[in-house]
This record gives sequence, C-alpha cells and structure tokens, in this order.
Amino acid sequence: MMYQKQKLTNGLTLITAPLKETKAATVLVLLPVGSRYETKNLNGASHFVEHLLFKGTKKRPTSLDLTKELDAVGAEYNAFTSKDHTGYYIKLAAEKIELAFDILADMIFNSTFPPSEIEKERGVIIEEINMYQDNPLMYLPILFGQTIFGRHPLGWSIAGPKKVIKKISRHDLLSYKEKHYQPGQMVLTVAGNFKDSPVKNLAKKYFGFSQGRKNKINFSQIKINQHQPQLGLLFKKSEQVQLGLGFPAYALGDRRIFPLYLLAVILGGNMSSRLFTVVREQHGLAYYIKTELDAFQDSGIFLVAAGLDKKRINQAITLILQELKKIRTNGVAVKELADAKNFLKGKLVLELEDSESVADWYGKQQLLLNKIYTPEERLKKIFAVSQMQIKKVARQLFQQKQLNLALIGPFKKKGKFEKLLKI
Repeated sequence: MMYQKQKLTNGLTLITAPLKETKAATVLVLLPVGSRYETKNLNGASHFVEHLLFKGTKKRPTSLDLTKELDAVGAEYNAFTSKDHTGYYIKLAAEKIELAFDILADMIFNSTFPPSEIEKERGVIIEEINMYQDNPLMYLPILFGQTIFGRHPLGWSIAGPKKVIKKISRHDLLSYKEKHYQPGQMVLTVAGNFKDSPVKNLAKKYFGFSQGRKNKINFSQIKINQHQPQLGLLFKKSEQVQLGLGFPAYALGDRRIFPLYLLAVILGGNMSSRLFTVVREQHGLAYYIKTELDAFQDSGIFLVAAGLDKKRINQAITLILQELKKIRTNGVAVKELADAKNFLKGKLVLELEDSESVADWYGKQQLLLNKIYTPEERLKKIFAVSQMQIKKVARQLFQQKQLNLALIGPFKKKGKFEKLLKI
C-alpha cells in the first residue's frame, strides 16, 4: 500500500494514501493533545474543545449549519479524544472531497466557541460522565487507569471530573485550543480514491495558510516502577463483576511490542484464545473475556478484561493468573504462534478495506511514532517473532510485583482479593 508524506511550509505534515478500489475518501486531522497534556484544573479541556468545534464557525454560525452540509452528501463524520491525541474526520463520496477539507479547516481554525453553547455543552459532558459512571463496562478502563497510573495524568479521566467541567471558563478553553491547535503539530491524512496533485493543492489551500507557533508542547513522562501488586475497588450493587487485571507494558516504539501483540492474541484475542476457552467455555464463569493492549509514547498497558459471575470471582481470578503463569513458564506452541500471526494478518486485511481505517493507520503512526510502517512492514515484523521472544516478554511482564487488579462490583473489602494476587 503506497503513501506519500510531505511537510507544508507552516510545518503541517500531509500524508496521502490513494486507494483505487473504493469510491470514498476520508480526510482526517490528528493533533498531539489529550488528557495527558492537561493540568488538574484543566482536566477534560481536550475533550471539551473537541465538542465545541462542532458548535459553529464564523462562516457556519451554528452546529446545524455545519452538519446539514455534510448530511446533504451522506457523509460520515466524527471526532475523538484519547489520552494522547485528538482526531477529526470526514468520510464521503470521493468527488465531494473538497467539502471535507473546507469544513474541517473551518472547524479547526475558525470555531467561535459561542458562550451559550459552552454552557449547554457543560450539561452534555456531565451526562456523558454520568453514563460512564453508571455503566461498569465503560467505567472499567477508567478505574484500571487510575489503579496502574495513580496520580499521573495518564491515570486521569479523558472527560475530566464534573467539578472542572462545571467551572472551566471560555477563556481557558480558547487559550488551551490556541496553544495546542497549531498547524506545525497537525498530521493531515487523506485516504481514498483521488488524484494526488489536486489533493495536495486542497491541503495547501485549506490548511497551508497559517504560520502558527512552532513551539513543541510536551507532556509529563511516566516511568512505572511498581514494587507490589495494586488493587482498585469500586463498590457497585450488581450481579456481574467487571474485572481488569493487567501489567505495565511497552511503549509504542519498543520493538518488543510485536511479540506482545501475538501474546495478547494467544491469551485473549479471539474465541479460540486460551482465556476464552478456559474461563468461558470450560468453566462458564464469564460472558466476555479478552485481552487489550494500550501503548503510549513512553509506556503501555497489557490488560485482561472480563465480565464475571460475582459468586465465583475468586475462582476466575485464580484461573486467569494460572493461564498467565503457564504461558510465562512454558511459552507457546508452534501451531498456536502460527495461528496468531495469521489471525493478525487477516484482521489487518479486513481493517484496511476502508478509507477511514487507512487514514487512521498512517496518521496515528506519524503522530505518535514519528515513523510509518506500511502494513507489509508491520506484518514482516510480526511474522519474524519467535517462540522464545514471546516467552521472554511473558517473563518480563507477568510478575507479581507488577500486577494490577481493578474490580467493579458488590465488594467493599480488599483483603480477600489481595490474597489472590500471586503469580
């Protein structure tokens, strides 16, 4: 899969990835800003700003003015905020691609932040926070983040606490946006059915004008140095317990991330994985159980997440830890490793069928790694992983002192769980 990369004179990075087999195009803008870039009194600002960019510009004064233009051509559009990046995208019929450039640039450079909309949006975001707090499945990653990262900004909620959302001022939001939304920090990725030269001209026309500031904005680095198991407990009357059990893992640019991808697949990446087979199929303890990887520029998380029977929670924790110990001691079988490699290959092929996923693939790597692997290069790294590398990674990560457990359920005492945290 071919792509081209260039820097505009204002420092913006443009990536173009033409796809002949689609009639759609996606324009994606990514910025290196998220909750880990915030201070305590601004926690939630990145996410709040993302909401406000849909509330009107000088040219399109209301939210409806923005959305009706996109709805009129059947476009898909959205935005997202994470701990370390924010993104805005529009996907539409390729012949309408200029509209995507026009509206995204308008939102990013010319949003007006109407005071009345800010007041309304406070209520919307507080309801979003309530939704997460009322839904244990959605709240589990937040609780696990607090457990493993503690008071560091990586442990903070992306939406922020209600007290900040209620009082953060328009001035604070505007100056936060002004500081972080500089062209020199942006990655603009275009994927789909288009000709390269006209698209580069559109990028210059809509995104090339503003010089902006060139200052590099840093986040506070983290180095996890954990010496004993940690337990986060949230009491909630419920029939099902949400469990997150995990360990600090590798940063995005670490070469050990490739064996870790495969380890995650073998343990809990699909319905034939070890944890799914043992915990759900053999013992009937969970409706869902899976592994997740989160990698940042300086750290990462390896997580087992599950929804479990509250009466047999101890048995489930013991079984999960036994499976981790087994893989640490005995490693993985040749066939198992080959199947995991082919699983990742198949997933990647399906994922990159779509212009939105292709834009995301190239854009996020450029933004967070400052380096791009093509799908072929990524697969080459994955297929080169040996059994020994997987065993080595399991030994490094699955250590008792590095264990973190987060539970949401009808429990108030940590003691009985602390006794189980042995690996």
